[in-house]
Amino acid sequence: MKTQVQFRSNKFPPYEKEEEEINPGLWGRRLAEYLIQNLKEKGIEVEEAIAEDWGYYIPIKNKEFRLAICCGHQDGEEDEFLCFTDPSKPLVRKLFRKIDVSRELERLTKALDEILSNDPDIRELEWT
Repeated sequence: MKTQVQFRSNKFPPYEKEEEEINPGLWGRRLAEYLIQNLKEKGIEVEEAIAEDWGYYIPIKNKEFRLAICCGHQDGEEDEFLCFTDPSKPLVRKLFRKIDVSRELERLTKALDEILSNDPDIRELEWT
């Protein structure tokens, strides 16, 4: 299952002093806001983005297990971005059992792909 996508876009420049919140050369708040808005329009319940040292963590409301999209600018060219899911594998362990999360991951990655693929300002999508 492909749960990570790299792409290019000039649509998500950093906010002033945003790099001071996480790490130099990294940002992604505009991308996180964009994803939250578009995921909500697709019926996916999301929570507020959380700034991390590598980018932004967007929790997806889910009672059974942790689910999120992680996103941010890639250190390098100013138009390089990365999004990936948490978890990234179709099975997760919770206490003494395994939970098949493939259906929820597929729904989330499909929505993410539709959002990014249908935006003319986003190019060179590469899923891995």
